[in-house]
Amino acid sequence: MKNCLKLIPAIVMFLYSQQSVAQQTDETSLTENSDTTISNYSAFQRSLSLAGVLQTRYVASFTKNVDVNGKNFDTSTNGITNTFLVKRARVMLKANVNDHFSANVLVNLADFNGDPSNKVLENAYIKYSLNKHFNVQAGQFRPFFGIEDAIAVDIIRTLDFSNQYYAFAKNGWQSFQIGLSIFGTIDQKGRVRYFGGVYNGNNKNAATDNDNTKNFYGRLEVNAARDFTIAVNGSTGSLANSGTGSALGGDFTARIPLSKGFFLLLMGEYKNGTNFVTYNSVTPALNPELHNYRMQGFYFFPTLRYEYKHPRVRALELSCRYEYFDQDYINNSNPQQTFIPNLSLIFADNFYAALQMGVSIDLFKNQIPLTSTYNHNLGYLQLQIRI
Repeated sequence: MKNCLKLIPAIVMFLYSQQSVAQQTDETSLTENSDTTISNYSAFQRSLSLAGVLQTRYVASFTKNVDVNGKNFDTSTNGITNTFLVKRARVMLKANVNDHFSANVLVNLADFNGDPSNKVLENAYIKYSLNKHFNVQAGQFRPFFGIEDAIAVDIIRTLDFSNQYYAFAKNGWQSFQIGLSIFGTIDQKGRVRYFGGVYNGNNKNAATDNDNTKNFYGRLEVNAARDFTIAVNGSTGSLANSGTGSALGGDFTARIPLSKGFFLLLMGEYKNGTNFVTYNSVTPALNPELHNYRMQGFYFFPTLRYEYKHPRVRALELSCRYEYFDQDYINNSNPQQTFIPNLSLIFADNFYAALQMGVSIDLFKNQIPLTSTYNHNLGYLQLQIRI
């Protein structure tokens, strides 16, 4: 007993010494605390992260004499009516130099399946963040011109992006462009957000602009109510010395709780813009007027979501996107209507693992044989994994 009592002072001294060591300040740390003032932000919060998405699918044409790309083929030939394919194999590298500067690089390795010219590299920009009210990014990025530009490139809730998205991208209004943009929140609560910028307008991976006119765009988003956002977009620009055109649009998103575990997600968008591609394809001798070459369209995308929250199946989504799009509604109107009923089984939260199946139904007012302007149905089974 006496020997034990003699050990008590020694134990107390040992514990005190350990506490003192634990409370010592790391003089080499760049982490801000109440006792330290940072004098060098060079590597403050420096980090490196890797992300991406892998999307593979099986598609089959349900329409006679129409291939998987929607093109009507002659009965004397054999078109490809079903195939496996890798649609996207995106890898994204994000580097935070410090709390203000970062860089983002995104490549789509699936582009090597075909001609990779002016493809593969998607994002390549440097971002400066002063605060939530003011951010600047320069390089190659997606200008915020609609819902589909605002949603992360690795979250796809249906077969693909809309027809209007790809048409506006070809004309330099959307998708990956090279330039400069600013964005941020206007109010303290972040309910009002602005986006604006200037870019070349001749799409991604171009060595230089193809004219001396730059594209300017702006977008304003407002949370009009809880889980309800509305936005408007406007842009001006040109493509290959075509003259100056314009584009405008509006969109909304909403999330409505129905009952325990059930939610209704709503998305809708309208856009109208100059169709430079069609204008530039017209013989100059015909003296075409640019303002007569415009495209317009809208889509409505309701999704019924059930949050199952099973350890292996997190949610189920049933949706049907309807789209109306006319690429040349003034000179040669031939609207295309697309219905895509889709079922998604989500195995990991935030679409980190999802199996999707559905049918893409395309209907044209006027069909053109032996072209892709032809009514067709395409079935698909798609698996996508976010990294």
